[in-house]
Amino acid sequence: MDTPAYRQLADDLRTGITTGQYPPGTTLPKITDLAAQYGISKQTAREAVTLLEEEGLVEVVRRRGTVVRALPERRRLSRSRQVHRDERGYFFDPTAQPWIALLKPTVGWGPAPRDIGTVLGVLSHDEVLVRDRLMGTPDTREPTQIATSYLPAAVARGTRLAETDTGPGGIYDILERDLGHGPLAWHETITCRMPAPDEAARLELSKGVPLLRIVRVTTSPSGAVVEVNDTRMSAEKFEIGYPLTRHSAAAWPVQHLADPTSPSSTALSPPTTPSTCS
Repeated sequence: MDTPAYRQLADDLRTGITTGQYPPGTTLPKITDLAAQYGISKQTAREAVTLLEEEGLVEVVRRRGTVVRALPERRRLSRSRQVHRDERGYFFDPTAQPWIALLKPTVGWGPAPRDIGTVLGVLSHDEVLVRDRLMGTPDTREPTQIATSYLPAAVARGTRLAETDTGPGGIYDILERDLGHGPLAWHETITCRMPAPDEAARLELSKGVPLLRIVRVTTSPSGAVVEVNDTRMSAEKFEIGYPLTRHSAAAWPVQHLADPTSPSSTALSPPTTPSTCS
């Protein structure tokens, strides 16, 4: 099958961007020039540029044209698979510890997203408590993540969990100490998806930039889910990293394994029958 003309052009331009022919900050040729060079219509050339824009490689700047984006330096969130605590309460990676709420948290009642509701064990029309915060760096006020907590009504209704300011320790101290759900346990999954328009606006994402999504499920000792936290951040600014530790089976110094292809390998030797002779 022949490759559509707009994809051929997009491939050539993408190669030029990745190889440095078009460095960050430079402007791609005009649509009319691309159309003439490749013998295609202006609409086809525009479709190629739109594809690169959707991939986050370029952005259309008024009075400049199509500009190659300078990708930000990616920062690593070091997830040590441990839960930490400071004077403000629990936190889950050292990189995010200094981040603060850039705006007053939004607290209200409403339905949970379908995937979150499934984890909470609620129906699509059930109300849950929704606590939403935009976090960022205290010095530059750069938005870094949207952190939204969902709590079942049976757990949160009529408690301090529904107040805007939950005080020192936050919602986890209330769940553990005030409401008797401690000690809490957590489990995380990490995925990626494209942002909704409001998420892109709040995080100041360029077109085509996906979200890095960390969903943390909080359970009580009985195994009941008492909260689900949905954290979203720029996938081009942040990456998740964590150390790998050795299992006892891989402890150093390692045991040399027998070669299974060797005739003398004990792995292939027949079992020895203990002698019954005295």
